[in-house]
Amino acid sequence: MAVAEVVVVGSCMTDLVSLTSRLPKAGETIHGHRFFTGFGGKGANQCVQAARLGAKASMICKVGKDSFGNDYIGNLTKNGIPTEFVNQTEEAATGAASIIVNSEGQNFIVIVAGANLLLNSDDLKRAAHVISKAKVMVCQLEITPSVSLEALKMAHTSGVKTLFNPAPAIADLDPQFYTHSDIICCNESEAELLTGIAVGNAEDAGRVGLILLERGCKTAIVTLGPEGCVVVSTKEPIPKHVQAQKVTAVDTTGAGDSFVGSLAFYLAYYPNLPLEEMLRKSNFIASVSVQATGTQTSYPFRKELPQGLF
Repeated sequence: MAVAEVVVVGSCMTDLVSLTSRLPKAGETIHGHRFFTGFGGKGANQCVQAARLGAKASMICKVGKDSFGNDYIGNLTKNGIPTEFVNQTEEAATGAASIIVNSEGQNFIVIVAGANLLLNSDDLKRAAHVISKAKVMVCQLEITPSVSLEALKMAHTSGVKTLFNPAPAIADLDPQFYTHSDIICCNESEAELLTGIAVGNAEDAGRVGLILLERGCKTAIVTLGPEGCVVVSTKEPIPKHVQAQKVTAVDTTGAGDSFVGSLAFYLAYYPNLPLEEMLRKSNFIASVSVQATGTQTSYPFRKELPQGLF
């Protein structure tokens, strides 16, 4: 197989999306105006966005032996992502996410990880040659955390740049996650779970970033939705706020994954670009994604973006 520059070890989910005028209260039944299914899961989202920008990307994941699983394999193929490490199991259903989006673009999400939690060490070992030859490895926490950690260790030991997105966050994260991550990228709520600091502005985000650096990562990025992100690194320990352009959001689902996937692409293909520049470009791509509905359906292809990004 051709070498993948970006390898993602993570989740595949089928999104079941309902659009409503407002989010329901507990015990309340409301009418929505549109329903659709889509392809999601943080891992696959990030992989698909990187691939659409032109990355040679590979996905290591597990889906069920069910119609959602079969459809997912077809979706990855359609996005030019090889599926030799997309394992199918009969022991659990393909992961699913029930998503409700209101007219302001805010959402409620319930995920059932299913087959994602069965991805294991053996699956990683089978893909070891691809992991060790990558430029960038991306992990999240929608699979068993110990498997994510093992993947980060395999990549880190081989000198592959590791990008860790601790999402959904867990409060008692194994400290080794920090020492094996070159870059940690989290949003405001994840930042608060990891550090206990509520993030209300760029200054708070900077404080979080410095704590994450103390724990052992080389670079920390805290994303702030429409406000862009804050970055701090061992090389540049003064937090920097990288602003995003102002757009009207239609659906913010998956915007964080668009950002991480874009960043993985730039790290792999433009390693000499200043990090701040990579973040500005990734902010721009994520802001394009919030202007359309759905998750992966909203991710732009390289040909649809201003060529100055490449």
